[in-house]
Amino acid sequence: MAENSVLTSTTGRTSLADSSIFDCKVTEMSKENLLIGSTSYVEEMPQIETRVILVQEAGKQEELIKALKDIKVGFVKMESVEEFEGLDSPEFENVFVVTDFQDSVFNDLYKADCRVIGPPVVLNCSQKGEPLPFSCRPLYCTSMMNLVLCFTGFRKKEELVRLVTLVHHMGGVIRKDFNSKVTHLVANCTQGEKFRVAVSLGTPIMKPEWIYKAWERRNEQDFCAAVDDFRNEFKVPPFQDCILSFLGFSDEEKTNMEEMTEMQGGKYLPLGDERCTHLVVEENIIKDLPFEPSKKLYVVKQEWFWGSIQMDARAGETMYLYEKANTPELKKSVSMLSLNTPNSNRKRRRLKETLAQLSRETDVSPFPPRKRPSAEHSLSIGSLLDISNTPESSINYGDTPKSCTKSSKNSTPVPSKQSARWQVAKELYQTESNYVNILATIIQLFQIPLEEEGQRGGPILAPEEIKTIFGSIPDIFDVHTKIKDDLEDLIVNWDESKSIGDIFLKYSKDLVKTYPPFVNFFEMSKETIIKCEKQKPRFHAFLKINQAKPECGRQSLVELLIRPVQRLPSVALLLNDLKKHTADENPDKSTLEKAIGSLKEVMTHINEDKRKTEAQKQIFDVVYEVDGCPANLLSSHRSLVQRVETISLGEHPCDRGEQVTLFLFNDCLEIARKRHKVIGTFRSPHGQTRPPASLKHIHLMPLSQIKKVLDIRETEDCHNAFALLVRPPTEQANVLLSFQMTSDELPKENWLKMLCRHVANTICKADAENLIYTADPESFEVNTKDMDSTLSRASRAIKKTSKKVTRAFSFSKTPKRALRRALMTSHGSVEGRSPSSNDKHVMSRLSSTSSLAGIPSPSLVSLPSFFERRSHTLSRSTTHLI
Repeated sequence: MAENSVLTSTTGRTSLADSSIFDCKVTEMSKENLLIGSTSYVEEMPQIETRVILVQEAGKQEELIKALKDIKVGFVKMESVEEFEGLDSPEFENVFVVTDFQDSVFNDLYKADCRVIGPPVVLNCSQKGEPLPFSCRPLYCTSMMNLVLCFTGFRKKEELVRLVTLVHHMGGVIRKDFNSKVTHLVANCTQGEKFRVAVSLGTPIMKPEWIYKAWERRNEQDFCAAVDDFRNEFKVPPFQDCILSFLGFSDEEKTNMEEMTEMQGGKYLPLGDERCTHLVVEENIIKDLPFEPSKKLYVVKQEWFWGSIQMDARAGETMYLYEKANTPELKKSVSMLSLNTPNSNRKRRRLKETLAQLSRETDVSPFPPRKRPSAEHSLSIGSLLDISNTPESSINYGDTPKSCTKSSKNSTPVPSKQSARWQVAKELYQTESNYVNILATIIQLFQIPLEEEGQRGGPILAPEEIKTIFGSIPDIFDVHTKIKDDLEDLIVNWDESKSIGDIFLKYSKDLVKTYPPFVNFFEMSKETIIKCEKQKPRFHAFLKINQAKPECGRQSLVELLIRPVQRLPSVALLLNDLKKHTADENPDKSTLEKAIGSLKEVMTHINEDKRKTEAQKQIFDVVYEVDGCPANLLSSHRSLVQRVETISLGEHPCDRGEQVTLFLFNDCLEIARKRHKVIGTFRSPHGQTRPPASLKHIHLMPLSQIKKVLDIRETEDCHNAFALLVRPPTEQANVLLSFQMTSDELPKENWLKMLCRHVANTICKADAENLIYTADPESFEVNTKDMDSTLSRASRAIKKTSKKVTRAFSFSKTPKRALRRALMTSHGSVEGRSPSSNDKHVMSRLSSTSSLAGIPSPSLVSLPSFFERRSHTLSRSTTHLI
């Protein structure tokens, strides 16, 4: 009871107050009475039994009576309050069940301090097998049980009393003052101390409608007001009660921000409108305001706008106030979302000292500012983003070389005339250091904040989305940090005989392990970022905030993530440049050649692995597109070669005129037809919706079953046609499959050669051209005439309708083979015994049923196979082909 609050009625018992003191006194009194009873009155205390009194309508509910019997609680029925006098007894603790907490009977029971509950409480206890809960207040349901609420911004006492009463009726607890135990803040405005504390603690801030809607659903058994799907509908949006205007943004950015404002519950007006509450300024462009703002207008930086969306709550304006540049009153605003630690000021001072020392040591620095042409080329291919002088990157990771900050006793003096080999080695180190800083920026600025727990407003992205975006970036960062450290030691203690090739040979295996998982799925990573940015405003705001920071160099996350894709080719170019400036007698010459070869092997492995990954992805796409596709199509050695759209010209593999798609794999051929009706969508466990399957599986044919590929000659009645002569393993005759190609993108000649080549590879034959046979269309009864005519389409429609009617009149959907097998097992004659009269009756019934459905009786006729219908007509035409 320590967490309960008190709400008394308007007749002297209605005031909203924190009930912790009252609950404490009740607890102490209860303990005192219990102590007295336990010491001296144990034997004299009578046993009190709980009894439920069903008031009026509650006594007519059968499910309520059944629930009371399930929890073994006695009950009686009562029609009016006057009957209570006859039911009152000291032997019973009465619990009244009332269906309406608004009528006069409830008010009378409430004034008499009776224990009142609603029907959902009884039903919930029966469902969970628990006893009836004790509550000093009327309890209708438990949809807000264990929730602690606090209110702010309510000026009308009647409304506040009504909301508090409903919360108590649903089992919730009220606190007058906001503290860490409060689970939800119900706000009628977006200002005030309670609101600011709730934002800082990440406490959900709810609209009053949340309570009203929860009360409307009070009779639902398993309903809970705190579930995310329901609660998120009534969260106070970040820009509620805010009217925004924007200054210094491009038209595209301004349009985007205006749309986001409306999505987040706010409004926007043109610049200078007196009704505006906030002016959002692009501080990097605007140096002075075009007008004098009023005292009521908040002039804030754009970080306030995006920060509010990211936190899913209105951020404090004082943290983001815009101040004119070059004024004595300039304030340094501190972002609540910044990754800077409390020591950031000290880091900035250390950075300034480092830069000052660098400026003083320009003459003796081993890294002159002049760049060689190869460095400019490296920049042009996007392999270098110099952020080594930014505060966070320079201090936390990717430090400048030791020789730049202080002289090393162990280092050799820099030669007065620097060699070309040293210059390239220095450039290699600089680009490696910058690359490590880029990877560290991705991890520190993007990945870690997205992964950390306790984010304001809940997780911005799901764990699987984070894994898809960043992949093996941390592993790549670890490998290149080691490479950078080794290069730094080599540069600091430079000698012409030092081997740079050994460094890359040393980590070649690590590069093979770390790069393929990222490079192969980079496109998927990029697509995930784009999709999440469109669908999740908080992620869009998160990217906007971080990409504006100097560490990113004003580049997007996608632009930063492409650096690992570009890095290894850039290193290979620099190593080639280094080899050119290495003397033949230098032992590093041969080592560099090995290192370059090793890098090429790594890149080849990445490309090959990427090709295999894309091939596997294509197979998965086929499986999702073809309804009923066999699971054994998925195989590690299988790859998709070509997809061809065709029309069936015969009765196999489906009716003439059907649209058929052929998927040629390296060892098999998947045949699928277009579905006549597509219903529903496929939804993955992570909520991603796939389009419905557009094709229906017909047959998965191994290429070894194809005996001949027929190139049908072009005639007036036959155009772009071909046929396959196949021999299924279960058949004794050949089967002809004829098609017409419908796309002109792939010439028929190229398609047939491609098909024959893979058939020959499958059956281990070198003469693929011998598999192609040129034939006249008349000899195989193949023609493409009138395929698109009205008569042809009507004929196909009649066939489809006939099939539907046949299925509709079928009394059993059991396959004929299974039906015959069941008949033989259940009613067939035992060896040595003729069928009984009952067996004959069953068989006659089956025969009549089959004839009604248009299907021969399975007891009389054997089931034809998939390719059996026309095989006898082709035996004479195809004998000379084999």
